[in-house]
Amino acid sequence: QVQVVESGGGLVQPGGSLRLSCVVSGSIFSISAMGWHRPAPGKEREVVAAIGGGGTTFYADSAKGRFTISRDNAKNTVYLQMNNLQPEDTAVYYCNARTDSVYWGNGTLVAVSS
Repeated sequence: QVQVVESGGGLVQPGGSLRLSCVVSGSIFSISAMGWHRPAPGKEREVVAAIGGGGTTFYADSAKGRFTISRDNAKNTVYLQMNNLQPEDTAVYYCNARTDSVYWGNGTLVAVSS
């Protein structure tokens, strides 16, 4: 049984920052990629940022220059530092982790409003 639990969401004013965390626990041999996703028009979810086991990162265009993804392999944890947040970043952010399969958390809500 693998569990993925996100935290760190909340309400923030435009221009503010939040740091999301995602902990993966359970019967894990190794985790390859981990990532953050959010709903997008016309699709169930889009990737916001992802990080491979070796540290290779990917960012959606909307996240480049503002968001930073990192991971602590010893803690099976991935982080998303989000700076200069804007109202269009408002969404439920979902974490996923790829081990023998792909596992998803239940999401954490980020609301950006003045």
